[in-house]
Amino acid sequence: MTPSCPTKFATALRAFFAQHLPLTRGLSPRTVSSYRDTFVLLLRFLAARNGCGVVDLELQHLRADDLLAFLDHLETERKNSVATRNARLAAIHAFARFLATRDPEQVEEAQRLLAVPIKRGPTRAVDYLEGDEIGAMLEAVSPQRQDRVRDRALLLTLFNTGARVQELLDLRASDLQLDRPTFVRLRGKGRKERLCPLWPETANALRALLGVTPASTADALPIFRNHRGEPMTRFGVRYLLRCYAARARTAAPSLAAKRVHPHTYRHSAAVHLLRAGVDLVTISHWLGHASVETTNRYAAIDLETKRQALERAGPVAAVSESTVTAWRTDASVLEWLEAL
Repeated sequence: MTPSCPTKFATALRAFFAQHLPLTRGLSPRTVSSYRDTFVLLLRFLAARNGCGVVDLELQHLRADDLLAFLDHLETERKNSVATRNARLAAIHAFARFLATRDPEQVEEAQRLLAVPIKRGPTRAVDYLEGDEIGAMLEAVSPQRQDRVRDRALLLTLFNTGARVQELLDLRASDLQLDRPTFVRLRGKGRKERLCPLWPETANALRALLGVTPASTADALPIFRNHRGEPMTRFGVRYLLRCYAARARTAAPSLAAKRVHPHTYRHSAAVHLLRAGVDLVTISHWLGHASVETTNRYAAIDLETKRQALERAGPVAAVSESTVTAWRTDASVLEWLEAL
């Protein structure tokens, strides 16, 4: 039977999404949407579990054992990864904390929900691209392809900046400084902004992209758009990278063993900066990491850097000047790195 007035569960959810997340916590619309998706799945699961409609659900239908069953459902039936499972749990934990402050009667149950732990999963080896692989993917952009200007600018910007895919897709013309000193303004997690310098090659590619963008919409829309003139999506970028990786395998066969996605380029930027001798604090600022600890994993994954360190520590230590990358020798880039 449908209740004649909203349940406590419904009222709390409305306040959580309409006021607490966007206003009190100031979360971005994208983060709120992610939380919303979690609760759509949760409410459907709880309704099926209790044999009732979503509108009939009460707070008593969300207990710790219900939450554990939902998390198991995500992994076993929906085939979600541990990372996705933990992201869903984080959203529900946020609701539990909100509920405890809103309704003292719910504090005890909220504590039980919060006691459900984050699950530790297997740690994947971080994929990153070597210089020849990145070059092969750039060469795979066919001169005959209609979107070649966009695609070349996209690949160069991803590697140059190490941007998260959404940071890349949010870029507008007003975020670009293409006169010297060239840089791009990125808007990251927590609405934090950072500036990243651009190689001349990247700046030229972005100039070319703006040159084929209709002037009337240059600032109104993100610069990376699909063939319909609409903003590209994360899935569109992922598909594009898969296509170019497949085409580039002839020139760089090692790509066949790698998962190439937007974050692969982010990892690649971090590793290449590390190899160039850039310190972890600077790389942390470069990538927009909240903590240097996040960046430390790149120091752990790069076998080539470890090998070079071993060679330098040997009895005949010698490093040729020719091995120093453009990141190290370009004074303007170093100045930018120190300023970030």
